[in-house]
This record gives sequence, C-alpha cells and structure tokens, in this order.
Amino acid sequence: MAIRNLSNLKAPAKANRNKKRVGRGMGSGMGKTSTRGHKGQGSRSGSSLMRGFEGGQMPLHRRLPKRGFTNIFRTEYTVLGLDRIAEINAASNETEFTLEKIVALGLLRKRNGLIKVLNNGEIKVAITVHAHKFSKTAQEAIEKAGGKAILIG
Repeated sequence: MAIRNLSNLKAPAKANRNKKRVGRGMGSGMGKTSTRGHKGQGSRSGSSLMRGFEGGQMPLHRRLPKRGFTNIFRTEYTVLGLDRIAEINAASNETEFTLEKIVALGLLRKRNGLIKVLNNGEIKVAITVHAHKFSKTAQEAIEKAGGKAILIG
C-alpha cells in the first residue's frame, strides 16, 4: 500500500464526473431523444410516475397483505424495572426517586414522558418511587420492602 501524503492524494473513482447534459446534439451521445427512448409514457414532457409504479402492474405495496392496526391514541410508557432501581440505590444510596431525579439519572428520555414501574428483579430496601403507573406486583414488592409507590397525576 502506498504512503499517503499531499502529493499523491486522489479523488475516489467517479467523484469528479461531469453532470449528464442531455439534448446537446449528436456529438454528446445523448442527443435526439435525450436518453428517453422512443415513444411511451416516460418519453413525454411532464412525465413523472408515482413512487412504486410498475407500469400498470399491481404494485408490490398493494400486492402484499395488510395486517393489524396501529392505535394513534396509544399512551407510551417508559419502563423502569425494580432491578434497575435497586442497582442505582446500591450505587448511590438513593432512597427517593422523583420524576426530576429519574430524568437526571437518564432513565427517562423525554422530559414530559410517562413512567411505568415493573417488577423485574427484587428490592430489599425501603424506597419511595414516584411514577405515572405501577404494575400490581411492583407496587406490592415496594410496599413489602417498606417503601412507598406514589402515583403522579
């Protein structure tokens, strides 16, 4: 492999090609029909086909079956597991998890996002957790350890 320095730098292949100039005479190689061919829909002026057009054949996006339903009103929650809460508690001895602290710890991406606490793992320390939703087992596990599960708004 050659050593690169300013004297032997070279642009990548096809990087410095000129733009295709159509309809500039026979000598250009793109005269007469200007690379549009003879007759047909694509040769006419103003011709632009919709994306996915297959010449009148049923397009792929219409041939494939449509399944399911997307609810546009669905509320999305950021999931926070008890194992993660216990891990943070062990590292920083944090006993209260408010919304501000959860955002500061980087556990919630959106500032106005919603949090749901799930029972993944176990918790042994009394911790107060503020969240928008709790699973039934997570709430029981927090209260069993002597902590509080406080619902926000």
